[in-house]
Amino acid sequence: MLRALKAVTVLAALAAAGCATQQPVAVPDKLKAGANESLAMIVPAKGVQIYECRAGKDGGYDWAFVAPEADLFDGRGNKIGKHYAGPHWEANDGSKVLASLKERADAPQADAIPWLLLNAKSVGPAGSFSKVTSIQRMNTVGGVAPKSGCSKANAGAPARVNYTADYYFFAAK
Repeated sequence: MLRALKAVTVLAALAAAGCATQQPVAVPDKLKAGANESLAMIVPAKGVQIYECRAGKDGGYDWAFVAPEADLFDGRGNKIGKHYAGPHWEANDGSKVLASLKERADAPQADAIPWLLLNAKSVGPAGSFSKVTSIQRMNTVGGVAPKSGCSKANAGAPARVNYTADYYFFAAK
């Protein structure tokens, strides 16, 4: 009974925070973490993907990705950090990682940003994120660039598109 109550409390906190679910997901093989890594934490995020209207190579105008801007939460819905350009993930304790793309896969949900596997390295002081070696972006909702509204008349204009995701942080075993 106590276990069920705790599960309901955690799910309610996540729903209140507006974050993606932390349900087990089928991870595409190319996005699986290395055999020498183990799951350290699951970090729900809620924020925006920022795009800018820019001239394309073909003479047209397209939305170009600029950066993410999101808050990071623990399993109880408490804010534990932020995610921003780089891409960086920074914990409230000052620890942070910088990541680079290793693999990507289309999200199973239409109109959601891709799922990713990223290599990560610590670029801050010791803390909760400093041992992270890779990150999966899963359970994405939203965040896709607008399909219209970018033209010469509004070149340079930003678009902030809401998204949620779960970031699975892995560390060396």
